[in-house]
Amino acid sequence: MASPAPITQQEPKHPQRPSLWAPTAGGTTVTMKDILDAIQSPGSTAADIAALPLPESYRAITVHKDETEMFTGRETRDKDPRESLHLDEVPLPELGPGEALVAVMASSVNYNSVWTSIFEPLPTFGFLERYGRVSELTGRHDLPYHIIGSDLSGVVLRTGPGVNAWRPGDEVVAHCLSVELESSDGHNDTMLDPEQRIWGFETNFGGLAEIALVKSNQLMPKPGHLSWEEAAAPGLVNSTAYRQLVSRNGAQMKQGDNVLIWGASGGLGSYATQFALAGGATPICVVSSPRKAEICRRMGAELIIDRSAEGYRFWRDEHTQDTREWKRFGKRIRELTGGEDVDIVFEHPGRETFGASVYVTRKGGTIVTCASTSGYDHQYDNRYLWMSLKRIIGSHFANYREAWEANRLVAKGRIHPTLSKVYSLEDTGQAAHDVHRNVHQGKVGVLCLAPEEGLGVRDTELRARHAEAINRFRNI
Repeated sequence: MASPAPITQQEPKHPQRPSLWAPTAGGTTVTMKDILDAIQSPGSTAADIAALPLPESYRAITVHKDETEMFTGRETRDKDPRESLHLDEVPLPELGPGEALVAVMASSVNYNSVWTSIFEPLPTFGFLERYGRVSELTGRHDLPYHIIGSDLSGVVLRTGPGVNAWRPGDEVVAHCLSVELESSDGHNDTMLDPEQRIWGFETNFGGLAEIALVKSNQLMPKPGHLSWEEAAAPGLVNSTAYRQLVSRNGAQMKQGDNVLIWGASGGLGSYATQFALAGGATPICVVSSPRKAEICRRMGAELIIDRSAEGYRFWRDEHTQDTREWKRFGKRIRELTGGEDVDIVFEHPGRETFGASVYVTRKGGTIVTCASTSGYDHQYDNRYLWMSLKRIIGSHFANYREAWEANRLVAKGRIHPTLSKVYSLEDTGQAAHDVHRNVHQGKVGVLCLAPEEGLGVRDTELRARHAEAINRFRNI
């Protein structure tokens, strides 16, 4: 079947909400080009940005509620995001207390955007409906379209009542935890809040757009030595890897640990590999091709297992795992480490690998899992868990403090964005298709308002010091 054409801009097809800002004098409304020009002008001040009227609508990548059955009968692999993602003109949302409107210079595609685009494991409109029932203010999110995207870099345009830490003109990145914080459960760890949601996946007005609506406690300073597209790439995956490996809520990795990292060259695994290297641990990188093995070597990893070349098959058939393959895999790990088992397994493939992960972890070691891309139904031999005092830790994204620390390491040049390709907003469908088919390495970026790659660098001195590493990680 011929590939669908890239998504194209559509006329507004949804009811317009009243705009917070009136047209400028003479009845002429501001355009997104006006906003971009103001952001890029060297003479613009925070007051200039604050005084700039905002448009009544903007362009955004959406899925439509009336199309959630469009892939019925197709296998997951055959569901094509290029068919379901739309570039719509949408009305500007109202700005509420504790919120900010951000001009999005760049964003990126995460796997949750793929899930949204193929309506798996279920359409995200159920999330929006439930969120819409929380309060009158959250009712804005329950719409017949869903603006997706859980990363951004950009410039604050407006802040709502109660926002003190940020002001128009601030250059920011956003992490994707949206939390209400009205329950005591969330105050030790906001990921435990019962009203915790992933922005742009379980909420509306996400980052794959020209403007995004976020809570102010999602915002963090943009690393000054990075371009817009580089700064937008780490957010979700970098924070996820930080919590999973480094945080006290995760595996609490320490110097000298052996860390087995599945999919070590990918969008998530590449950050786990960097954290292991930066933290004095030894990553054992599991990949599926010689090219991906070379990517890990370029990141600085030395111990690499190409599971395809070595022919590991952890399942004999759909119902039976092969324990001999677990043992062969464990033996190969010990050959690489000089006889040591792994202290931590960085798990995200799920069903396909989980039995092997539990088996190869050392006594008292930790398996920490944040996803199940090969299936949610995990099976393992519990004898290897309880008799060896191993731990399984569930890990999901990161709280604000963890995200801030992960972003701080990026800003210091300790962790680098892994960015393989950058698309235009119009080509987001193709970008999501590539992530869905796993033809990318590292992260896939999307230019929203930024007219070209390479813009937005402020700290040229820091960039020069890390230029070699930045370029190496950008061209993986």
